[in-house]
Amino acid sequence: MKYTAARTFRAVRWLSMRVEERLTEASRRPDRGDVSITTVIIWVAAVTGALVIAGTIAAVIAKYNGSLNGI
Repeated sequence: MKYTAARTFRAVRWLSMRVEERLTEASRRPDRGDVSITTVIIWVAAVTGALVIAGTIAAVIAKYNGSLNGI
């Protein structure tokens, strides 16, 4: 139990230090080139489209799997 508490304390301490560093950096350089919401929307649409295409291909292959064995 003592070992787990020490690990948890170290993890929380490390995380709080990282957050503090990031906040300091953000206040020092307010324009860090963050990803815009438009870029996020484009990426989500691209990944969704790719998954839809892959799912359609998988469905067609599963449907016609018996017919495609001779190819």
